[in-house]
Amino acid sequence: MPELSQETERGRSFLPFGVAEVTGPSMVPTLYHGDQLVVQWGARVGPGDVVVLRHPFQQDLLVVKRVAERREGGWWVLGDNAYAGGDSTDYGAVPEELVLGRVRFRYRPLKPGQRSPFALVRWAVSAARPVFSDRSASRRLRAR
Repeated sequence: MPELSQETERGRSFLPFGVAEVTGPSMVPTLYHGDQLVVQWGARVGPGDVVVLRHPFQQDLLVVKRVAERREGGWWVLGDNAYAGGDSTDYGAVPEELVLGRVRFRYRPLKPGQRSPFALVRWAVSAARPVFSDRSASRRLRAR
């Protein structure tokens, strides 16, 4: 389950945007372990959006999930990696007040072993990308 650093939470109250780091595989292939995220705190969310939220049972833990749909009691959130778990299938709908912000941008840091010109060009092309709402993923996730 992606966990975010506590520095993310401390900086949240001062600025509308913050930075977070992903750990864990639950959002693969959209987000990978080590990805840096730009999060818009307090943004409106809807189906298909990737969001940062407090875990309903362990509220000091921040997680990253995709919003699938609105249900009674809050948002139904799922990871893009069906085999990783740790989403609403385990803990149910997430109350609105636990959804903290929407992920707007991701940056993949350069890996230490990437030194060949081909690897550097490939990294430069794919390292920084916006994170869009994926409405088709939302429909796929509801079908699980």
